[in-house]
Parts: sequence; structure tokens; C-alpha cells
Amino acid sequence: MNVHWQAARVFIRAPAKLNLFFEVLGKRADGFHEIETLMVPISLYDTLVATNDPTGAVRVDCVWAAPKGAIGDRQTNALGELPSEQQNLARRAVDLLRARAGVRSGIRLELHKRIPSAAGLGGGSSDAAAALLAAAAVWELNWSRDSLAKFSAELGSDVPFFLGSGPAVCSGRGERIEPLSGIGALHFVVVRPPEGLSTAEVYKHCQVPAHPRRIAPLLSALHCGDLRNIAKSLHNRLETAAESLSPWIGRLEREFSRQHVVAARMSGSGTSFFGICRHARHAQRVARRLRARGVGQVYAVRTSN
Repeated sequence: MNVHWQAARVFIRAPAKLNLFFEVLGKRADGFHEIETLMVPISLYDTLVATNDPTGAVRVDCVWAAPKGAIGDRQTNALGELPSEQQNLARRAVDLLRARAGVRSGIRLELHKRIPSAAGLGGGSSDAAAALLAAAAVWELNWSRDSLAKFSAELGSDVPFFLGSGPAVCSGRGERIEPLSGIGALHFVVVRPPEGLSTAEVYKHCQVPAHPRRIAPLLSALHCGDLRNIAKSLHNRLETAAESLSPWIGRLEREFSRQHVVAARMSGSGTSFFGICRHARHAQRVARRLRARGVGQVYAVRTSN
């Protein structure tokens, strides 16, 4: 996630993410779950534009942008519900940084959404990280990303990940970040069906395993570029719970199985499903077929830094 200046405005592209591995290790005393997950940023972005407001006002304007690479209903509710300004994580991020830094200046954020909501793609968390970076730049705070990351988990468990610059293994409740290097580009098709799921509801129906899956085989396969073993090692503990709550999970699993992708899994708490493809042309072909099947919003994407 890079910060770009143009005139007096800051532009940031906030990426979505996919979970290639997601294991639930136990229930924590604070009510959250202990997890281990491998997340990768992908080339599906929200766009944030920030400008200083010398009056001290804070304003967030959030709209759906036309979804690049998507086909289907493009009305404002096609990708889910937009939060109110006070519930928007980007607004909460600005308010939190303002309080921590003792800033009196205001800011205006224009958020153009392309990442579907309630989809397991991390759009809200990515927007929050982008808002922290934008506000720090506009207010000339000179705070490092590490400084921002120290309190960003108060906004959401995934926010610290988006302050990084690439794939990472995340643990704790998701806030402990171990960056990964040496992983080659991967190509995906991502489908967000017409309905989303509540993360809290999915966790409520998830069973903590007696013997958690290990992430090591997937990391080894990724570093070797071994697609066959990557396929064997993909895992999402939340998928069974999500399938009990939405018929779309089972349908997307069946749809991807007909497309001869390397492997397919649900991302995060769903409902989005992704398939790993062999290359960009393969991803485009699979995307066209799935669009014709009317399964929802379909994106051909790749890993992104």
C-alpha cells in the first residue's frame, strides 16, 4: 500500500486480501479466537483520496465505484451494504489517530469502494489502514508504519496486515504479523456471491479442532512454486461453518470444481470463494465461464505488493 501525492491530495490504493490458510487454534479469554492464517494482498483495490481540512472537520464520503473486471448487477447494493460514516472503519481510523497524535486539523476522505463487503476479502480493514497512512501524510506526522501498526489492531484484527507490503503469516487474533518473502506471483479467480455472511456468526458455528492443521507444508510448497502441493495444503477451518449458514458456499465449491482450477477455497469468513489458476490467461478463461454461470461478482486477479 503506497502513498502518492498529487497537488495537495493524497491517493492510496487499498488492496483486498485472500486467506490461503486459516486455522482456528482456540478461544481466547478476551472473546476472540486464536488463529493462524496466511494472507496475500491481491490486485482488487479500493481507492482513497485524502485532503486536509483546516476547519478541523472530519468527513468521509464513501461510494461504490464501477467494479473493474466484474459482471452482474452494478447497482449500489450489488457488492453489499456501505456502512454509515460513523461505522466506517476509515472514519474510526482517522478519529483514533487524531486522538493519539493530538491533532486538531481536519481531513476529508473520498473512498471509492470496489472490494465487496461481508465477503472475507478484508475491504474494511484495508480502508482503515489506508486512512491511517493518508491522515499521517496529510497531517505531516512523520509516523512510521510500525508506529501506526502498534495501535491499529484496535480497529480490527486484519488492519496491521494491510500496513505491510506483501504476504504474511498472521497469528494471535490476526494482529501478529510475520512477513513472507520469496513467494512467486499467483493468479486467482475470485467470486463474491449475491449474499454475504457475518464474521461473528461464522465463528459462532465454528468448531475448534482437537488437532489443528499445520501451515508449514503450504509455506514450503509456495516457496518452491509447487502448485500440486499448494493445492493439497490450502485450508480454511471456517468453511464448514460458513457452508452451514449459506448455500452459496457449497455451490461455489461445485462451480470451481468444474473449471479445472489448481484448487479452490473460501477466503476468510466468506462468502467469497477463490480458485488458483495456472497463469493469467487461465484465470481470464475461468472468469468468463463463471460470469456466464451467474454466480455473482467475478474477478480475475493476481497477488499484489
